[in-house]
Amino acid sequence: MKDFKKELFYKEFIQREHDFFRAPYNPEIEFYNTIQSGNIQKVKELCSEDLMHKKGLGKLSTNNLQNIKYHFVITTALTARYCIQGGMDLSTAYGLSDFYIQKADSCNSIEKVSALHPIMCLDYTKRMKNLRKKNVCSIQVAKSIDYIYDNLHSKISVDDIANYVGLNRSYLSRLFKKEINCSISNYIREKKIETAKNMLLYSSYKPSEISSLLAFSSQSYFTEIFKKYVGCTPNEFTKRKMS
Repeated sequence: MKDFKKELFYKEFIQREHDFFRAPYNPEIEFYNTIQSGNIQKVKELCSEDLMHKKGLGKLSTNNLQNIKYHFVITTALTARYCIQGGMDLSTAYGLSDFYIQKADSCNSIEKVSALHPIMCLDYTKRMKNLRKKNVCSIQVAKSIDYIYDNLHSKISVDDIANYVGLNRSYLSRLFKKEINCSISNYIREKKIETAKNMLLYSSYKPSEISSLLAFSSQSYFTEIFKKYVGCTPNEFTKRKMS
């Protein structure tokens, strides 16, 4: 039951749908992080509601068609920015942005712009998923990475992953290190700390709550690992955010 609650809390952070179109300077960060992480299924869920029916859609123009085009441009520009931060090269990110903004500009109805929105989001998402695994040669390592991303809210062991992909633990560890140039355990810690940083920056969760939600064995261990990877404690990181 405890693990189930952790999963719900973690998924609440990742999936929570707020009014992310209202202000370009304060977007709903989870949406863009989901695209950046290459989570195709979750982006499909987040895009299931038409852009024109999103709650709290701000009024940027008195012309309804122009209004939704403006919102599309904002979303596309922010998506490109987050994907660049996630490792997409500038030419690809901005090339896609220009392409989709021009497509939206040529649309002659609100419905057409709204229909283009999930296509654009999923295009970026699929490219980010491929980018995440661009150095991966084997299907087993690719599946291992997907398993890790899907279970950051749990305690993940190498044995769990080995069982999931159907390989011997030792062989998988060697294969993963060869292809990713990082041990499985270090990779898991890196991804958990990346998620913790985003939660500290863009949610109201306290370090103690994040430690539990990401299944660290204790808050002191979470603080130790966070400082190792980030160079400061979670509390110091939060104070820098506020300054």
